[in-house]
Amino acid sequence: MGGSIIRNQLIEEIKRIPENRLQEIYDFLHFFRLGLQKSKGSVEQMMKFAGCWNDMPDDVFNDFFKEISQRRDMAFSKRRSGEAIID
Repeated sequence: MGGSIIRNQLIEEIKRIPENRLQEIYDFLHFFRLGLQKSKGSVEQMMKFAGCWNDMPDDVFNDFFKEISQRRDMAFSKRRSGEAIID
């Protein structure tokens, strides 16, 4: 099937999706386009977390972010001075 035919079919399908679900579709397509499917883990597993912080109150998010930063600092401070991670 030609690319333009599939593109038109996708557009028609998207038009039929309820408006309150469009953000999920956008997120999926955006990440797919960026090559998320090549990273570790499956797209389905990662998409479970897409937007999960959207409705988190700012004060809770800020506390969470601060705690993560502190834990990261503690974890890295325990490394030997010359140690490095090479991917």
